[in-house]
Amino acid sequence: MGSIKEYQLFLENYGKADIEKEAKMHFEGLGKYYRAEFYFNKVKRYSDVPWYSKTLDPEDESLFKPRDPRAMVMDSIISDIQYASQHIRENVSYGNIDKWSALMLQARIALYEGTYRKYHPELNLQGTANVFLEMAINATKELMDSGNFGIYYTGNPDQDYAALFSSEDLSGNSEAILVNVYDVDKKKTSGNGTVFGNYEQSASKALMDSYLMADGTRFNEQIGYDTFTFVEEFQNRDPRLSQTFVYPGWVSAGSINPYILELNKNFTGYHQLKGYNNSVESAGVDIAVYRYAEALLIYAEAKAEMGDIEQNDLDISVNLLRQRAGLPNLDINTANASIDPSMEGDFTNVSGSNKGVILEIRRERRVEFAAEAFRFDDLMRWHAGKILEEVPQGLYFPGLGKYDMTGDGVEDISIIASNEDIPSPKETNSLGVDLIYYKAGFFGDSSASLFLTNGTSGNMVTSVDQPSFVEPKYYYRPIPAHQVALNPQLTQIMGW
Repeated sequence: MGSIKEYQLFLENYGKADIEKEAKMHFEGLGKYYRAEFYFNKVKRYSDVPWYSKTLDPEDESLFKPRDPRAMVMDSIISDIQYASQHIRENVSYGNIDKWSALMLQARIALYEGTYRKYHPELNLQGTANVFLEMAINATKELMDSGNFGIYYTGNPDQDYAALFSSEDLSGNSEAILVNVYDVDKKKTSGNGTVFGNYEQSASKALMDSYLMADGTRFNEQIGYDTFTFVEEFQNRDPRLSQTFVYPGWVSAGSINPYILELNKNFTGYHQLKGYNNSVESAGVDIAVYRYAEALLIYAEAKAEMGDIEQNDLDISVNLLRQRAGLPNLDINTANASIDPSMEGDFTNVSGSNKGVILEIRRERRVEFAAEAFRFDDLMRWHAGKILEEVPQGLYFPGLGKYDMTGDGVEDISIIASNEDIPSPKETNSLGVDLIYYKAGFFGDSSASLFLTNGTSGNMVTSVDQPSFVEPKYYYRPIPAHQVALNPQLTQIMGW
């Protein structure tokens, strides 16, 4: 990806090339695709931003203009991405932007802006929300009707989802719309080497709790669910849970014994598997930039937010993902009649006859796209920033003692009080293997290697500082001081 200056220069000069008209429109579409993406990211961050459609020299007075209104900028973004989706070629070499990639970006932008306008009264743009939601529906329906894509499914719910993120080659995968190709020679790497471990990603228990049971019922309906241990919380769950995070009994490549979670006192204890190629060769993986699953969930959410979703809409979208996971279908009547009180509490601004369906589609997005960098943008557009005030918690331990972490009934770790000494020699388990010791204490206890909410029991904690999310201020970012110094007309908004 280049800079906005490079995109503008290209758009001003591509017409000079001695090539066919169709080729010129294709390359113009590419330039506008990247410009739309650039400005979309700026709108997400700052809302009103100065829009420029040409290159500028240092003496140009428009360099010092104020922000342009969000509505004007978004209209320009949509104009760019619509041109791109209509003129970029369908057939391009693997890993390059094509017509369908542009349609996916168009759908993503339209859903974001439609729901943002619907749920953010401070913009006073609610009346135009449906224009964008309809645009999202049309773009995804064109993708769906093309027949070019499908959900990757071989009939194995315990492996199919994980295969999307651990494949060294997605070129033949019908779900991958655009791929970031792993290529060592071109120095295009995948991050596979750092995605796994106790020091990178650290999922919250709230995410783990959002996965359904294998029979489609809610995890939080299980008696005592909030005090389940690691082994217990992975039993009879949506198969995507154990294809996204290390589960009891998982074996690392090159080992013959089940992996025992390494617990880090500043994290939640859950280790990410998604995107990790469990191979002794440490091979990289292709990364799907756009997945067909996203098109389906954009379609379903936009239809639900528009208020005209029907069971058939769920069957051609959300339920294809549930079928891959071996879960029962989402039923529109059941969802609206039996609303999850936990999600209802998180999203208090959702209302109407489709409230239950909207919340279940949001659950599906959270689960399907876990660890794919969707969650923050989703919370922002849904006006749900208050959820970020929750201090993330992790694994639950009912008290000091020994615990089986692999599900084989054999104790693997021993948790002692922070003021106790680790015995020497260490106690061994029934297999003759030394127990792994952790000292439990309250957050900040310098002697502790495991922070628990109650000191010697409770959930692993990552912090005790209570976050604050000021609405609507924190849905937007302040303009950096040095930019304001260069252009005093760049005034702050929303209390910054």
